[in-house]
Amino acid sequence: MDSFDQQAAAVSQRLPPSNAQAEQALLGALLANNKAYERVSDFLLPEHFADPIHGRIFQAISRRCEQNMVADPITLRAELEHSGMLEEVGGTVYLAQLLSAMVGIINAGDYGKLIHDAWLRRQLIDIGETTVNDAYAAEPELDGTAQIEKAEQALFNLATKGGVEGKGISFHDALIAAIDLAEKAFRNQGSVSGLDTGLRDLNKRTGGLHKSDLIILAGRPGMGKTALVTKIAFGAAKAMLANARAENPNALAKQCVAIFSLEMSADQLATRLLAEEAEVSGDKIRRGEISARDFDTFVRVSREIADIPLVIDDTPAITLSALRTRCRRLQRTQGLGLVIVDYLQLMRPSLGTRPESRVLEISQITQGLKAIAKELAVPVIALSQLSRSVESREDKRPQLSDLRESGSIEQDADMVMFIYRDEYYLAQREPKVTNFERDDKFQEAHEKWQADMQSVYQKAELIIAKQRHGPTGKIDLFFQGEFTKFADLDTIHA
Repeated sequence: MDSFDQQAAAVSQRLPPSNAQAEQALLGALLANNKAYERVSDFLLPEHFADPIHGRIFQAISRRCEQNMVADPITLRAELEHSGMLEEVGGTVYLAQLLSAMVGIINAGDYGKLIHDAWLRRQLIDIGETTVNDAYAAEPELDGTAQIEKAEQALFNLATKGGVEGKGISFHDALIAAIDLAEKAFRNQGSVSGLDTGLRDLNKRTGGLHKSDLIILAGRPGMGKTALVTKIAFGAAKAMLANARAENPNALAKQCVAIFSLEMSADQLATRLLAEEAEVSGDKIRRGEISARDFDTFVRVSREIADIPLVIDDTPAITLSALRTRCRRLQRTQGLGLVIVDYLQLMRPSLGTRPESRVLEISQITQGLKAIAKELAVPVIALSQLSRSVESREDKRPQLSDLRESGSIEQDADMVMFIYRDEYYLAQREPKVTNFERDDKFQEAHEKWQADMQSVYQKAELIIAKQRHGPTGKIDLFFQGEFTKFADLDTIHA
C-alpha cells in the first residue's frame, strides 16, 4: 500500500467528533441537581448529543425540568418505564452510573459547551461531505456558483441557529444604549441622529436612516424610485466620506453603501449618478449628443466623486443567501453602513427553499432582509413595485394596500414610503381638440390643464405611510425630469 492509500485509509477510519465523558458528566450533574439545567437550557438540545441514548435521557430531564418537576434517577425511571424506553437507555443501572460520572455541578455549563462544540464540528463535516458530493455530481441545476451559495447558506444557518452567543440583554444595558442614542440626537439638534439621507425634509421627519431598520420605498413605474434611492445612497455615502475626512482630509470612508441593482447594470447606474451630479441629460448621454463642455464637466465631476464609498452589485435575480453573504463580506472588509435593493420582486429566495406561492416567496425575502438589517446593524432600503389597482382609482396616490403581496411587506417593514408625481398622470390627461365640439371649450379646458400642470411642475410627493418610530405624512420634493434628479423643494422662494 503506497502513502496515498495509507492516508486515504486513515481518513476513512476517523470517527466523528464526540465527547462521551462530557455527556455522561453533564447528565450526572443534571440528575444530581436540576438547577444545573438552567446553565445549558438556552443552547443545548437532545440532538446535540453524539450518543442517541444520552439524547433521550436529556430530553426526559428537560421535559420534567420545564414543567418544574423533579428529575432524578427515581422519577426518571418511572417516566422512562411508562414510555417503554427504560431498557433502551440502559435501565436503572445506567442512570445510577451517570450519577457517579458527575465531576461537579458547577461545571455543567462547560460540559454543555463541549457537547455543543462536538455537535457543531459534526455538522461541519456533514456540510463538507455534502459540498464535495455536490461538486462531484455536477447536477445541471447546481452549477459551481449555485453550489457555493448552497454551501454558504448551510454555513450561515449553522452559524445563526447553532451558535451559543445568543442571549438576552439586561434592561440596564438596554437603557444605557437608549440614553446614548438620545444623547447623540441632543448633540446633533438640527441635524440627524441616524444616517444622512441627503434630503433635508426627510431627515427632519425621520431623524435619518436608523440601524436595523427595513425601509420599503414603493411606487408605480415612471415615478422615479431608482432615482430617489440613488439620491439617498449618494447622500449617505457623501456623509460617510465627510465624517471620515473631518479629522484627516485624505482619509477614505470607514463604511460603504452597497447597492444591489437587479434591474440596471452597474455602468448604467454609474452613468445616471454622473448625469445627476453633472446635470447633463441622461437621454443626451445615451444618444451621444453631448458637447465638449459637457464632457469636461463629466471629467471634473467624476474626479470629485471618485472616492464616494459606493459599491454596486448588478447580479440579476440574486438570491437572498447570496445577498446576505456579500453584505457580510463587505462589512468585514470595508465596513457597511447602508444596503439598497432595487428591487424586491426581482430577488429570489434562498437556494433549497421552494415556497408554495409568490406571497410566501416575498414573505421569505422581506423577513430575510429584515434579518440582515438586524444581524449587520445597518438600515436596508428595498424598492418595491405597486399593483395596477392604483391606476383604476381617481386619486392615484398609493396606499399600503397597493403593495404587491402587501401583507408580508407591510408587516416586516419598519418604514414604508411611496413616491408619487402628479405631473406624470396629469401629462397623460392633456385635452385633445377632437374631444370638443367648439374651439372655445377646448381652449378653456387646455388653459385649465396648463394651469394645473404649472402647479405640479417639477414637484413630487414622498408619502410616509408607515413609520414604526415616528410620524407619518407627506414630504414635498423637487424633481428634475431631464436629469431624473430629486432634491429638496425650496418653499420659501417658490
